[in-house]
Amino acid sequence: MLLDFSALSPRDAYQWMVGTILPRPIAWVSTVAPDGRANLAPFSFFQGVTANPPTLLFVPVNNREGGKKDTVRNIELVPEFVVNLVPHALAESMNRTAALLPYGESEFEAFGIATAPSSRIRPPRVAAAPVAFECTLHQIVPIGTGPLAANVIFGRILVAHVRDDVLGPDGAPDARKLDLVGRLGGEDYTTTRDTFSMVRPDRR
Repeated sequence: MLLDFSALSPRDAYQWMVGTILPRPIAWVSTVAPDGRANLAPFSFFQGVTANPPTLLFVPVNNREGGKKDTVRNIELVPEFVVNLVPHALAESMNRTAALLPYGESEFEAFGIATAPSSRIRPPRVAAAPVAFECTLHQIVPIGTGPLAANVIFGRILVAHVRDDVLGPDGAPDARKLDLVGRLGGEDYTTTRDTFSMVRPDRR
């Protein structure tokens, strides 16, 4: 099969991308509006960028009407956010926060998700998240216009909150203990419990 993406509708292109770019880690992003109301939403176009300086990105896709997600609107006004990682135990809670609530209505409150204060920025973090990265905005890069276009958000990592119980004996994060969920195609997910190891050739 050869797919000509120039001939696909945006919806079909999206379905092929999310069905083949697998697994995708989930950024559960908390932000605040200028009046302090908090927002929480998941995004599966998410990745680290570089360690020098420590930077990550996530990508909110426009809504069905082609407008910006509440997360983008908040970051444009208050350029700070927390990327919370999602373990299997919080998967259902994360999924509920994908609901389309009116702007300004807090998913934390609507779905009973406990918050914890951040140490250097205004948005709260998810209290039960095994890892939470406090970030300031580095840059927003718009790509395309209309429905399924997006804004790529780059964040500078200031600090990370890491629960002690997800660390291994060597003090490093243990993928099995983190038990993070990753997005597959459709409504399917996977976890980091299933792992295997290979030594890179340049480390022999």
